[in-house]
Amino acid sequence: PPENCISLNVPAVNNPIWGNMSPSIRSQEVKLQRILKLLAAGITAVTRTADGVDLPEELQDALVLLCNTQFEINNYRKSIIKPALNPKFAGLCGTSSIQPPNLLFGDNLPIERPG
Repeated sequence: PPENCISLNVPAVNNPIWGNMSPSIRSQEVKLQRILKLLAAGITAVTRTADGVDLPEELQDALVLLCNTQFEINNYRKSIIKPALNPKFAGLCGTSSIQPPNLLFGDNLPIERPG
């Protein structure tokens, strides 16, 4: 992705969560990551083609829809993972209206187990 579009990167699942996911949830997660990488590549291609050019309104709308699709898939990833976690930990993995650039559940996930 372009350097100024870090939100097009596919955020990884935080290591403590990945280590506690079942193989079937991990498999689903890997498939969704592949879809997101393809989506990001398509968005990147369009944005690079349009670099420095005023985009027609329809193309701007298409980019907004594609970026929103990426956002929704990331939220769907979270919704698949959270129920598979121990209920003690699910509360630590809140959903956010802002996508983290590197880790799916954000960079400040507590490492300590809740008491």
